[in-house]
Amino acid sequence: MTDAEAWSDRIDTTTPHPARRYNYWLGGKDNFAADRESGDAIARVYPAIRTTALENRAFLQRAVRFLTREAGIRQFLDIGTGIPTADNTHEVAQSIAPDSRIVYVDNDPIVLTHARALLTSTAQGATAYIDADLRDPASIMSNESLVKTLDLQQPVALMLIAIVHFLFDEDRPYETVGRIVDALPAGSYVVMTHGTSDFVPKELREYGEAEVRAGRLKLDAVGRSRDEVAKFFDGLEVVEPGVVPIVEWRNEVPQDDRPPLADTALYGVVARKR
Repeated sequence: MTDAEAWSDRIDTTTPHPARRYNYWLGGKDNFAADRESGDAIARVYPAIRTTALENRAFLQRAVRFLTREAGIRQFLDIGTGIPTADNTHEVAQSIAPDSRIVYVDNDPIVLTHARALLTSTAQGATAYIDADLRDPASIMSNESLVKTLDLQQPVALMLIAIVHFLFDEDRPYETVGRIVDALPAGSYVVMTHGTSDFVPKELREYGEAEVRAGRLKLDAVGRSRDEVAKFFDGLEVVEPGVVPIVEWRNEVPQDDRPPLADTALYGVVARKR
């Protein structure tokens, strides 16, 4: 049995998965009825979710360009990779610095079956893929593929794009992220986007809460306030402009041409480990 066949045996088509739901919002085809139903239920409560997904992707690309061009980063650890789409982390980084090395991490079998697409690399650089869960930092940082691909004596960019909000308080999110950051050398960076309801109108929040109480909407993520997101970066040097809505982070698109904050309910942050 091949790895792809083994991974496909783990696919549960009856339960929605965040990566497949995200793929659906981005217009992809790697999703099932349960993912689409869940995605539509969220879209009924928050109609701008597709805009949020697209802007999240744009933030990722801006952050990688900053890290590669301005910060000189050549190593990336991308946890919660998601199903491949255009301009993945390694494609953006290696288009600027062909010697960039990237390790992707995800625990969704659908993503794993697409690993070959992610594992394409320039001759000068390298990519690897790990089947692991953010909730188990030790299994990520000790993985043989990571150790072979990344030099943990040199700076690494830890990419946590739209993944940490799937950690509830019982998952000890601050400790979990902190354990990975602690394993990285000085000069490394942490990049995060995180869901929030800070920009969502009160009536929309109340409608969503009513849908949850009625059982018509099941949430598998938790929104956090700006202060709660900023807490992940205690002890790190936050890069300007700070903890801001994703559309406000080093965005060259004119203000009038950007979607309103209420339509992009994510904070974006880039910070450096001293």
